Amino acid sequence: MGGHKPPRKQKNHRSQRGQPSSSSDPSMEGRSLPSEYDLDQESEQPTPAVQLAMWDFGQCDAKRCTGRKLARFNLLKELRVNAGFGGIVLSPVGTHCVSREDYPLIKQRGLAVVDCSWHRLTDVPFAKLRCTAPRLLPWLVAANPVNYGRPCELSCVEALAAALLICGEEETAHLLLGKFKWGHSFLSLNKELLKAYSECKDSAEIISAQNAWISKQQNPQAFHDSDDGLPPLERNFNHMKIEAEEESESEESEE
Repeated sequence: MGGHKPPRKQKNHRSQRGQPSSSSDPSMEGRSLPSEYDLDQESEQPTPAVQLAMWDFGQCDAKRCTGRKLARFNLLKELRVNAGFGGIVLSPVGTHCVSREDYPLIKQRGLAVVDCSWHRLTDVPFAKLRCTAPRLLPWLVAANPVNYGRPCELSCVEALAAALLICGEEETAHLLLGKFKWGHSFLSLNKELLKAYSECKDSAEIISAQNAWISKQQNPQAFHDSDDGLPPLERNFNHMKIEAEEESESEESEE
């Protein structure tokens, strides 16, 4: 014996397999991992029913560019200049108006727009854009804050939404316009025209409907208050806000 003591058994301090360690990150305490429901909600964001694309020539103010905003929402794809597009392309070089007869091609190959400034059209290399089906838009009035009330000077989102509405793809058109506070104004200003265009079966009928509408207007650029109480063109609050921001920015730069 001699007073000899047997060695003590050492306790196993290792955590059991599959159990969290006692030295876990304290910053994670009280937090829970995302549930399957949360992951499903993120993956179920609304998406366009047709493929949308855009050629961006960087001529517009990036902060106000509606096409870039749609791209940030993953609602359209940005194309390179030399990239081809097999669907319908909204372009000033078109010879026919977009109409319901184009919808099968839009459904199959998509819809694209050329993002450029209306004041710099001559700088755009339209000849390099490889598209087989360029189309024009009929007479419509812009509702965006930059060109509010100006006929035919639509923004990218207005052009895409107009083409989709004319072809009967209303859900996707409303999805795009819903990303902008002034989107409903475009629908209100052009309500009758969009309805008339959507009832036309081809480009020739749309031209007839356009000419009939313009001939009925003594002054096509004069509009009255709409039924839903929107302000008249000369008092558009969106436009006034943009002008106020520009004035404040110029005053700050002078100081």
